[in-house]
Amino acid sequence: MIVLSNPTGIANEINVIHSLFEEGLQLFHVRKPNYSLNEMISFIAQINPEFRQQLVLHSHHELIENFKINRIHFTEEKRKNNLNIPARFTKLCRSKNLVLSTSTHSIADFNAIAPEFEYAFLSPVYPSISKGNYFPENDLLEAIKNRTNTATKLIALGGINAKNIEDTLANGFDNIALLGTIWNTKNPIKNFKSCQKIALSYLQ
Repeated sequence: MIVLSNPTGIANEINVIHSLFEEGLQLFHVRKPNYSLNEMISFIAQINPEFRQQLVLHSHHELIENFKINRIHFTEEKRKNNLNIPARFTKLCRSKNLVLSTSTHSIADFNAIAPEFEYAFLSPVYPSISKGNYFPENDLLEAIKNRTNTATKLIALGGINAKNIEDTLANGFDNIALLGTIWNTKNPIKNFKSCQKIALSYLQ
C-alpha cells in the first residue's frame, strides 16, 4: 500500500510518517509541489534513514543521491512534456537501479505509458477527500476493463477509504494509494491500519 504526503506541511507530520512505516507502510510518496530545494532537503533529513529506501520523490529528483533514495515519480505533465521520458534518461535510471512511477488520469493514458514505469496512479477513482470539487469525469472502475498495459502496475488514487477498497481491488486495480484518508483525519494511523487490513486480506 502507498501513502502520499500532504502537499503542504502540517503539525506532527514526520512523527506520523515514522508511525506509518512502523505499521508496515510499503512506500511513501514525498509530494510537496511548492517546496523549494532547501525546504525539501530539510523535510527529507527529518525522516529516519532506515526508511529512505521506501521514499518516492515527486520533485527535486537531484536529491536522490544525497539521501540514497532510489525511487522517483513523474507527474503526468512532466512525463508528457518529456515525451514519456527520453531514452537516455531511462537508461540512466536502469544503470542506477532507479524505480520509476508516474500519474495518469485516463485508462488510455495509462495504456500508452512506457514499460519503464513500475507503476502508475490512475485518479481520481472516487470524489477526492483532500481536494474540494475534484470528482472523476468517468467511471474508472468501468474504464479499466479496457486496460491493455500489463507491464505497469495500476494503482488507484483519489477518494480511497476503508469502505471502497475491496470494490476497487475487485475491479482490477493492483493496489491502492491513500492521501486524504490519512491527512484529513484526526486518526491517521487508525485509518491506515483499517485500510491496510482490508487491502492485505484481498491481495494475499
